[in-house]
Amino acid sequence: MTIYISNEQAIETHRKTIEYSGGGSYEVLNIEYLYSVLEHIQNDDYYPTFKDKLVHLIWSINRNHPFSDGNKRLSITLGAQFLLLNGYMFCVKHFMEEMENISYHLAAGRIEKELLHKLIHSFLEGEDDFDEEVKLEYLLASSDGNIGFDE
Repeated sequence: MTIYISNEQAIETHRKTIEYSGGGSYEVLNIEYLYSVLEHIQNDDYYPTFKDKLVHLIWSINRNHPFSDGNKRLSITLGAQFLLLNGYMFCVKHFMEEMENISYHLAAGRIEKELLHKLIHSFLEGEDDFDEEVKLEYLLASSDGNIGFDE
C-alpha cells in the first residue's frame, strides 16, 4: 500500500524548504495544480507503479510551478518525503545528492520525462551509479548534446 503526501504536508514542506534552504518567496501561483498532482498520482490507471508516481510528482512540481519560488527544491524534498514515507530509506541519500543537478536540467527543459524515469529507476534499484547508457543520455541532455566534439 502506497502512502501519499497530503495537501497540507506538501504546503508545510514548501514552507520548510524555503525556510531552511536559503530563502525565497512563499507566494502561491497555482495551489490547485499542486493539489491536482498529489491527487492524480494516486490513480493507478495512470501511474501503476511507485516509480511512475514518483516520476510524475517530481516532474510536475519541477516543471509546472505551483509556487513563485522553490519549485525545483520542492520537487526534490517532496520526492525524498515520498520515498521515506514508503520505506525507500536506502536510496534517499543518493537521490538527494544527485537530484540538485537533475532538477536544474529538468527545469531548463533538457531532461525529458522518459530520462527522468530511467534516473529514478536507478535510485530505486539502489544502484551506486547510473548505468553507462543512462549516464551518456544524461550527459548529452545536460550538455545540450554538445560534449566537446565540435567540428
